[in-house]
Amino acid sequence: MSYYTGLTLLLVLLMVAMIIHVISHSGFNRRQKGWFIATFATIIFCSLAEFALHCGYYDPIYKIPLTILTVLQFAIAPCFAMLFAGALGLKYQKRIVLITLAICLIIGIVCAPFGWVFYFDDTGYHRGPAFLVYEVTYFASLIYIIGTLFIVGRKFKHRDIGTIIMVLVVLAAGIIPMSIYALHIAYLAVGIAACLCYVFYNDLVQQDTKEELVEKQQKITEMQEQIIARLASLIESRDTETGMHVARTSAYVKTLAEDALASGVYTDQINDHFIELLTMLAPMHDVGKILVSDKILRKPGKLTPEEYEEIKKHASVGGTVVKQILDGIADEEHIQFAIDIATGHHERWDGSGYPNKLKENEISLSARIMAIADVFDALVSKRCYKEAIPTSEAFEIIKEESGTHFDPKLVEVFLAHKEKYEEINSSITDKN
Repeated sequence: MSYYTGLTLLLVLLMVAMIIHVISHSGFNRRQKGWFIATFATIIFCSLAEFALHCGYYDPIYKIPLTILTVLQFAIAPCFAMLFAGALGLKYQKRIVLITLAICLIIGIVCAPFGWVFYFDDTGYHRGPAFLVYEVTYFASLIYIIGTLFIVGRKFKHRDIGTIIMVLVVLAAGIIPMSIYALHIAYLAVGIAACLCYVFYNDLVQQDTKEELVEKQQKITEMQEQIIARLASLIESRDTETGMHVARTSAYVKTLAEDALASGVYTDQINDHFIELLTMLAPMHDVGKILVSDKILRKPGKLTPEEYEEIKKHASVGGTVVKQILDGIADEEHIQFAIDIATGHHERWDGSGYPNKLKENEISLSARIMAIADVFDALVSKRCYKEAIPTSEAFEIIKEESGTHFDPKLVEVFLAHKEKYEEINSSITDKN
């Protein structure tokens, strides 16, 4: 009997641990927690009741209390399947539990005085001639659990393996022990099966929740990209006749960064994440122009020194504008990356640029890449104040400015893949 005591204690402790986990777990709502707790509490009650019947300390004076306890046990035990189904989200389980409990109670109360399902004599507890009634309800509850697992499993993306395993667990840990061993062994098996089902269900919930979060994050990222690109296009349309400058420069910087990485240039900074941020935030490079007047932006001729100083301010205020626009829709990393591009893309390698006269590696890598893309596109595009020049001439200008205006390492990579930039220039055409 000592092994039986140990098994019962193990089961009770296991169920208590599951209840504690349910209470502390944040992945379930209050209603689900209630169903799970009721499920594990039911298994505790039934296993303790079964232990009381078979503990070996029977005395005839306990006949009535044990009879009542057994009637309750036989009535409550089949309900654990509906309780678990309720925890898994099936509807109408409360009603089904109450109906099942009422039917089993009536059967138990009616049969108890006559010893049809069970009876007590001087030697203790015995099964009655109609004990099959209880076995049927027990098997029905296990079948109910299996059906529930399949129904619930349909809503999960990773359901197949998990559901199959849970069904096998219920069959192996529930029905087989019930058929071969005494009932109290089956309760231990049911408890273990319930734990494993809970673990698999919890894992499925977490996997699907994780995928939902990833999908939502992807949608948020796409929405951020669209907001940034459309805003940049709106700003760009104020000062140029070309409507595709943003699209082309984004393609240029992406290609240049990828080629630099492939060529082993600045690999300590350039990686897939860097390229993703650069491509997404490159459209923000001229966002500071939103504060420059249309009169200057759309002037068809050469700017006066005063007007040139005014338009140069778009770089100095670009960081402030970026922060105001992206605050709340992007994280700090995105915001700082965009600020670096907006404020630094007019800095020059020799330190003669603006707004801060930074030089060489003082200029952020993103801004140095942006500078080449921005100037190249400005050269090969028609503007309100100039005609486009051939790409061959633009490449020569970029080459001549290597080491003064532009990062020489990046220029070398840029010129080594001229055909790519010519293709981008020809494929992303103006819509005007």
